[in-house]
Amino acid sequence: MSSENFIFAEVVSYESLVHAVAGAVGSVTAMTVFFPLDTARLRLQVDDKRKAKSTPAILAEIMKEEGLLAPYRGWIPVICSLCCSNFVYFYCFHSLKASWLRGQKASPGRDLLIGVAAGVLNVLVTTPLWVVNTRLKLQGAQFRNADIRPTNYAGIMDAFSQIMHEEGVGALWNGTFPSLLLVLNPAIQFMIYEGLKRQLRRGPLQELSSVQVFLIGALAKAVATTVTYPLQTVQSILRFGLKQPTAQPHLLSSLTTVKCLLLNRVRKFGLQGLFKGLEAKLLQTVLTAALMFLLYEKITSSTFRVMGLKKPMSRR
Repeated sequence: MSSENFIFAEVVSYESLVHAVAGAVGSVTAMTVFFPLDTARLRLQVDDKRKAKSTPAILAEIMKEEGLLAPYRGWIPVICSLCCSNFVYFYCFHSLKASWLRGQKASPGRDLLIGVAAGVLNVLVTTPLWVVNTRLKLQGAQFRNADIRPTNYAGIMDAFSQIMHEEGVGALWNGTFPSLLLVLNPAIQFMIYEGLKRQLRRGPLQELSSVQVFLIGALAKAVATTVTYPLQTVQSILRFGLKQPTAQPHLLSSLTTVKCLLLNRVRKFGLQGLFKGLEAKLLQTVLTAALMFLLYEKITSSTFRVMGLKKPMSRR
């Protein structure tokens, strides 16, 4: 088999498809369980007039002001976006890993590079979905900041239509630059996760226990989230449309926008302003990632077992 055919076979392999489906199902299930925590995080990031409180206090405020189901507002678009995003990421990550390593031993450096490449592809494909779901998730919210303009979308397709008509097609990619910087988040997460898996698997090759998978998934996400959180705040602000990008965005203007938003937040709230909502984000993202990895590992193992295939461990 030629090298071109070998690479093509790796990219469209059944193994990559199994990983992608398992990652998508695991992430959707985990996000559904911990969705209210993400609602609290997003409110604190976008509404700078809302006081930072404990996550239960923020959720209690939201339910008191907007109803018991308010913490689940925007669940459908978020789940659709998350499903597509994780399918693309897991598929790209494992396809690139299979084609790039080709029998070589995996390492943290290689995992990081592959994670960055997969993240860039994922951002370029799925950013419009995340822009729309951010708008829908905050629609009808009671904001402390009176400068935030309300939106009125009938659903996902109507949001796409209104954004393109009123703000231009480019608005669907608002926040793309910080999102590209944030590919370091899943890249760091996967580098730590895969590295810890290799360490724990030293000796006889065997499946990790559920507790081990849960704990290393939580640790990997906690580190990645804390390191990249200020950029996640900027990303949320841009996606919601609070800061309009220049008419002709380029690298320099994007860097300036991110820098200005970060400095403005520091001026208003001090350095702790860069991490406003971090408690809610860590609580949500760590638990979600841990449960997602647990479900992902169980689904992939079960699928390979049912299909009579051995889950490859040589590259992991």
